[in-house]
Amino acid sequence: MNVIVITDPTGQDLNGAAGGSMSFADNMFQSTFLMSKDKQFVVLSGGEGDSNARLSAIVDSISHLENGATAATGAASASRYSGIRLMVGGPNIGAAVGGSFDAYLITVDDDNTIKVTPYSGGLVVLPPGKKGAIIHLRNTHGNPMYGTAETVRQETALNIGRMIRDGYSATTIVGNVFEEVARDSGEKYGGGAVNLVSGISTSDMFTPEEINSTGSPMDEPYVKLCPTDGWSSGFPAADNYETCPNDGTPLKTIYAYEALKSAITVTENTVGVTIYGTDAPGISETTSEVVKASVNKYGYDPNAIANSINKGINNGLLAGVNYVEPKDINVREESKAVGVYFTPLPGDRTSPPWNLPINSIVLDIIGTIQTTIGIILILLVIFRSRLLQSFQKR
Repeated sequence: MNVIVITDPTGQDLNGAAGGSMSFADNMFQSTFLMSKDKQFVVLSGGEGDSNARLSAIVDSISHLENGATAATGAASASRYSGIRLMVGGPNIGAAVGGSFDAYLITVDDDNTIKVTPYSGGLVVLPPGKKGAIIHLRNTHGNPMYGTAETVRQETALNIGRMIRDGYSATTIVGNVFEEVARDSGEKYGGGAVNLVSGISTSDMFTPEEINSTGSPMDEPYVKLCPTDGWSSGFPAADNYETCPNDGTPLKTIYAYEALKSAITVTENTVGVTIYGTDAPGISETTSEVVKASVNKYGYDPNAIANSINKGINNGLLAGVNYVEPKDINVREESKAVGVYFTPLPGDRTSPPWNLPINSIVLDIIGTIQTTIGIILILLVIFRSRLLQSFQKR
């Protein structure tokens, strides 16, 4: 499934243009999105053609779009390669799908007239300046719900038209499309989505971690979240928790399509979080929730954000990264963005190393002492001079 929705072709609504992809097939990283935040366009790819041909089509499309081409020109690149599909769009360039596809073009006029038209292959265009959408949907071979795509494609297209007419934002509509298509057609694995106006995306939230595997099922629970401090646990591990281990607050279950919608929709409380320095599983998503909870409680304060992250490290919420300092937090309050720069732990450690003036040989000796009082006495001797210096400075 590929979809692009444009509800505000002027580009003024921060949630007025969005798109995304998902499928029953493996390796959804090949079919998600390539987005230009500066030029505000997205290229969604798919089809059954050779992966090298797909890459060539994508490169051709991007080269045109970077030079100011319309969505139609960008999508037309797919027609030169057998079995390849490209869907291209942006708030100012319209939307288009080219190559091998089964799609509906949806347009909504100023008088709220909805027009839904089916197409199969070639090139289909939603012109710049027009409210509407394009949705492609086919069933993947092996999908237990094979044969549903034609009906679901039509019903979802009609629902998109109604939602555009009724004033829903593009990001909300895309989230609803993911729910409907995943549930009714079985083409349900992420994938992900983008907000084309605001330049934010789900990144790799839902894409598979390993090659030749599927991503997250978009119609199933994705995470349990503490609404007060941002603590979260992804499924299936989340089945072990009903309340937040930090403060006892009942956890809220978030479905994948809800998480997708939230990730790409800008609100007053939206915080765009970007993680650098680690690709450890779960760190990006969990850090984002911790940062959002900290900002909502304390504002865009690097000290508070760093403290919140370090608490998450202390309680085991974040593993495999070292403590952060305020200088590691890049805050841009005007754009509601926070960058977090992690330092991965060496040697596959899962918790931060002690910052003690003890070399590893001494630690080995301490490890052989069986009594707590013995360890305390040794530590007191080691720290004696440091403690004295600290008190003298005060």
